[in-house]
Amino acid sequence: MYDSGQELHYLCAMSRSNANDRADRRTDGSAPYWSAPAADLLLRMGSDKNGLSSSEAADRLRRYGRNETRRRDRRTPLGVLLRQFSNPLLLVLLFASAASALTGSWIESIIVLVIVALTVSLGAAREIGAYRAAAALEARVQTLVTALRDGGAVRIPVAEVVPGDVVLLSAGSLVPADGVLIEATDFHVNEAALTGESFPIQKQPGVVEAGAPLGARSNCVFLGTNVRSGTARFLVVSTGLGTQYGAIARRLRTRPTETEFDRGILRFGYLLTSVMVVMTLAVFVIHVLRGRPPIETLLFSVALAVGLSPELLPAILSINLARGASQMATAGVLVRRLQAIENLGSMDVLCTDKTGTLTEGVVRLEGSYGPDGETLTSVLDLAGCNAALETGIGSPLDDAIVAACKPAPAVQKLAEIPFDFVRRRVSVVVREAQGVRLVTKGAFEPLLAICSSLPGGTALDGARRAELERRFDEWGARGIRVLGIASRDLPERASYSRDDERDLTFEGFVTFSDRPKPGVAGALADLARLGVSVKIITGDNRLVARQVADQVGLTEGGLLTGAELDDISDEALPREVERARLFVEVDPTQKERVIRALRHSGHVVGFLGDGVNDAPAMHAADTSLSVDQAVDVAREAADFVLLERDLDVIRRGIEEGRRTFANSMKYILTTTSANLGNMLSMALASLFLPFLPLLASQILLNNFLADVPALGLAEDRVDPEMVEKPERWNILFIGRFMLVFGVLSSVFDFVTFGALLGIFHAPPATFRTGWFVESLLTELLVALVVRTRRPFFRSLPGPFLFWATVALIPLAFALPYLPFAGLMGFVPLPLPLVGMLVAIALAYVVSAELAKIPFYRTRPAIPAPSHRAESAA
Repeated sequence: MYDSGQELHYLCAMSRSNANDRADRRTDGSAPYWSAPAADLLLRMGSDKNGLSSSEAADRLRRYGRNETRRRDRRTPLGVLLRQFSNPLLLVLLFASAASALTGSWIESIIVLVIVALTVSLGAAREIGAYRAAAALEARVQTLVTALRDGGAVRIPVAEVVPGDVVLLSAGSLVPADGVLIEATDFHVNEAALTGESFPIQKQPGVVEAGAPLGARSNCVFLGTNVRSGTARFLVVSTGLGTQYGAIARRLRTRPTETEFDRGILRFGYLLTSVMVVMTLAVFVIHVLRGRPPIETLLFSVALAVGLSPELLPAILSINLARGASQMATAGVLVRRLQAIENLGSMDVLCTDKTGTLTEGVVRLEGSYGPDGETLTSVLDLAGCNAALETGIGSPLDDAIVAACKPAPAVQKLAEIPFDFVRRRVSVVVREAQGVRLVTKGAFEPLLAICSSLPGGTALDGARRAELERRFDEWGARGIRVLGIASRDLPERASYSRDDERDLTFEGFVTFSDRPKPGVAGALADLARLGVSVKIITGDNRLVARQVADQVGLTEGGLLTGAELDDISDEALPREVERARLFVEVDPTQKERVIRALRHSGHVVGFLGDGVNDAPAMHAADTSLSVDQAVDVAREAADFVLLERDLDVIRRGIEEGRRTFANSMKYILTTTSANLGNMLSMALASLFLPFLPLLASQILLNNFLADVPALGLAEDRVDPEMVEKPERWNILFIGRFMLVFGVLSSVFDFVTFGALLGIFHAPPATFRTGWFVESLLTELLVALVVRTRRPFFRSLPGPFLFWATVALIPLAFALPYLPFAGLMGFVPLPLPLVGMLVAIALAYVVSAELAKIPFYRTRPAIPAPSHRAESAA
């Protein structure tokens, strides 16, 4: 008996074993899958034309794994907890703690371990909650495919496709795996991601020779490609890393595209690490040379580094991004890639099509007219025949035509010449009672160019062409969209091609209306107030686009056509796209070129698209948006999916992105003000004092308590002016902030040192206790000051931040009097000393508040994004 399960296991294992097609060539002498008849391959795979049963599919999913080419981010509580120790400073601290215990200082060692455990647990708990919230949102935007299960068509996630599945494809579908076509109708696939071929490739069932290279396998489809036109049914042979695309991903181990926010975090890390390494190494070396115990010095130096480092930054960012994603979901924006949230907030140019964004997106058939402008139902009949029988990329125009007119039952389709974005037309060949006829529908200008006559045999001379163009321009000036209809009698034969689209008879026009959305002018004004310029990129006629733009208030800026874009050099293009507001009659390549030119000019560019032709531009943009009803390839390319195609939804998403960015920056600014000042002060003071200003355990406790309210920054309130304009990473601004507010903090630290030693003559334990209270107090208070550019009393903080600060301030004063205070090295403080600490802390808050005024008045300009050179390339 033939064992199809064993054969399938062999095929799948071989497919996964090698990336260079050796996996597909069988050592037993039988043909590779693309050269085997579909019937034989179905038998090998243990499947048939109606697909698998649900139980068999579930069994294969368990055996062969999920259809994924990259490892899923499966975070378990234990994994997140262990990941907190990826900070090398914590590992060094644990090592130093162990060494301290071995030398007999076991009490301090235990205290250090407890504080480290609390810090790690706090960060892990919040990060796990953030991850679960983000995962729940991600599940709402997963890509689905249509597969045949139990004899019927069902929608399943791409990750659940298994070898042996039979999948249905149509225009706009992403190909979910590698496989062989069983059926296909006018089927064209874009394989640029695998082969580099920019034009769609026609695919059809059949057998291809065993030695055929990837690009010549016309009976196969591959993961990572997308359908441009037609329909098909294919048998899945390989999934996940066993696919051609998966093999490339495995070899290259590609990383996700780095966002501007990622680059900013990296630059900030370099800056802070440089300061931290220099400080801690200098302190350690000097103290050891001066004869202090190495273990004690190591603990102190590492504790300084921990106090300076933003060790909660990964957790803060995860919480912040997950919270931002949750808030954006309530605003109608689903986030597919969390790291893109800040890019959405810093976006200053939004490029979009007009249909469905500026207009209602409900296309209404306005009429059908002959060449002389008279109403003719025969033109609508021809348009209905073409729209109903073509199987390529659907459009609202086709839907409007078919709703008004369907072809007669006697009309039989013989062939189709699919739509593409070069010809901008589609043709069907039909058999009618009068004979065989080619019916073509498409954009007016390119269609008119291939016509040579009018109905009745009248020659289409220059004067008649000019009259047709004048009529077309009149409709366009009124905002009416126009398609041309043409035809030609042909002899019946086995096949037809684009060469048959010549010497056509221009039959007439079909016109459509799509009214501007109510309120769109106000939404555009709101975006302008947020510093976001809207540019329209459309394949529509220039007159229609200009009319719609005028109706919604986009009157400023120039207009560029696709033909004009082709005549502009790459060097001059950034300057030209800066001035233009409308880009009309453009193809997908030109859309992408416009996006890259805008980025080269220093803009953070967003692109809203929902069609097959939008994917290249979406990949080129800094942040990409699509809609819930978009084709698969557009949804997969998008960073954000809009539940409603509305500019106001985008505005709300931009505002939330800016709030997320602002709250992320608050933690960084807090870290680089009081933290830096306090650690720098202790490092310098330790070089002159006969004792350490704080014990390592006291530094760590101080850092832990100061970080508790900081976790609330993710949910902090954001002042309205912080969302009024785009904000980007500016490492010069952060460095200047560190210098101004870090030095200010150190000045008051040394005032505290002087008061403790000069006025109160504090012994080491009293000095450390007083300095600990003062340090914690200033860190808690300055967070309320630097979180806003307003006077802090005019900007209400979020509930968690406020109440955590309110709770910790009395705790800071109470710590020296608690039962375990002696273990931590604390002693009770005299009341006059406590009063002095309160006075210094209040003076520091007032000084920091006053320092904000000149600091923000002279804030340096935001530099251009770092992708300028990359964009130019």
